[in-house]
Amino acid sequence: MLRITLVNTKGGCGKTTIATSLASYFASTGLRTTLMDYDPQGSSRRWLELRESDLPAIKSIDAVRQKSGLTRSWQMHAGFDTEVLVVDTPAGTSSSRMTELLRQTDVVLIPVMQSVIDMQATADFIEQLMRVGKVSSQKKRMGIIANRIRPEARSYKRLEQFLEGYDLPVVASIHDSQNYVNAMEQGQGIHEYHSESIAKDREQWSSLIEWLNAPPPKVTPIQKLRAASSPSLESAVSY
Repeated sequence: MLRITLVNTKGGCGKTTIATSLASYFASTGLRTTLMDYDPQGSSRRWLELRESDLPAIKSIDAVRQKSGLTRSWQMHAGFDTEVLVVDTPAGTSSSRMTELLRQTDVVLIPVMQSVIDMQATADFIEQLMRVGKVSSQKKRMGIIANRIRPEARSYKRLEQFLEGYDLPVVASIHDSQNYVNAMEQGQGIHEYHSESIAKDREQWSSLIEWLNAPPPKVTPIQKLRAASSPSLESAVSY
């Protein structure tokens, strides 16, 4: 089973949107997929409740509310048939919980937005992740997702400079798009939602999917970010 965990103690960086989009993508490929929600707000669970029955099934695990008659370990069990487990975590996750989550995961994805506040909060989080989570010693695969980016904004250049300071790959560069909001409202992922402008958003997921399936040749984070947002890619049909 492949276990993918979305983490960042900064709220509002898009962990739930990415988690639900990933879960729906894997489910659409025929893989038995489970979405685990650690967030007390339960956004991922509510998203699942909105899904139509004709969409690919995704199993739900509520990691917050204890169900009567079930032990904690059984409630958290994804099932022996689960092939991909996507874990959505809340903002402000404690150090002890973070250590537990990292110990159980295969892949760590860190969404970051391009505001100064988001970048500073993410910098503090990555430092905590390396120190408390001991992620480097556990040899976990880690990747940064530049999320809801606006290349035309001045803050985008600051995001490029910020990412240059980390020896972590930028595995996806996802542009800000109303299509994500519309898809979420219908219990769909970006790969399931239909609109005239959806092709560009879907194309931005290709680098992440490729990295999850087979790590690409090593490149610096800034090269990955610039490549994902290059005019040639966008004009070709450009998450």
